[in-house]
Amino acid sequence: MGFFKNLNSKPTPKQVAKDRLKLILIHDRGEIAPQIIEKIREEILDVISKYIDIQVDDVEISVNRSDDDEGENSSALIANIPIKNIRGR
Repeated sequence: MGFFKNLNSKPTPKQVAKDRLKLILIHDRGEIAPQIIEKIREEILDVISKYIDIQVDDVEISVNRSDDDEGENSSALIANIPIKNIRGR
């Protein structure tokens, strides 16, 4: 039963702080200003909210950078958006 208890648990303040620090580091390395990321977040949420009820407080958006096999950098915008309900059902 301990397995199922962990599935529903909220992240600890320590984990939240750690995730926020990672996000800040990613933004710094991604060379995208935090203000730009926040504008992107707001616009994405505005569009998605037209069609889907979402949990705005739990949305996570980040930019990840990685090197490919040829030594080139690539970036990816990652969005984790919890869905409450899909409208129109």
